[in-house]
Amino acid sequence: MSKKKKVAVSGGFDPIHIGHVRMIREASKFGDVVVILNSDRFLVDKKGFAFMPFKERKEILESIEGVVQVVECIDGDHTVCETLAQLRPHIFANGGDRKNKDDIPEYEVCVKHGIEMVFNVGEGGKVQSSSELAKKMRKE
Repeated sequence: MSKKKKVAVSGGFDPIHIGHVRMIREASKFGDVVVILNSDRFLVDKKGFAFMPFKERKEILESIEGVVQVVECIDGDHTVCETLAQLRPHIFANGGDRKNKDDIPEYEVCVKHGIEMVFNVGEGGKVQSSSELAKKMRKE
C-alpha cells in the first residue's frame, strides 16, 4: 500500500452494482480503499442466501480502480467492529444508506481508535439494492 490514507468501506456487495462502484470511486478520493467484505455465511444468516460466492465478489472488487485490498470480515455479530479495530484505517466511508453516526453500530469503535467517519459516500445516495436485485433474479 502507498502512504496515502487508508479508507475502509464494508458490505456484502452481493451482487455488486453501480451504487457500490460509485461509493468505492468516491471513497478513493480520500485515499487507498480497503474493502471489508462479508462472508457467504454472513449473507446466508442475514438474508437467507448468498447470491454470488465470496471469491467472485472479492475478485470483482479487487478489479475496481482505487481498491488496494479486500479482506474478509472477521466479525460474527453483523458489524465490522473487530475488523475495523484490527485494520485501523484513517477513514471509515459509508454509502448512501448510512446518513450519520446513529446509523452505524461501528461508531464506538471508530471513536475509540480515532477513525474518521464519512457518510453518504457515492453519487446520488442509495441508488440500488443488492437484496432487491438478488430477489428479483431468484424469482425469474
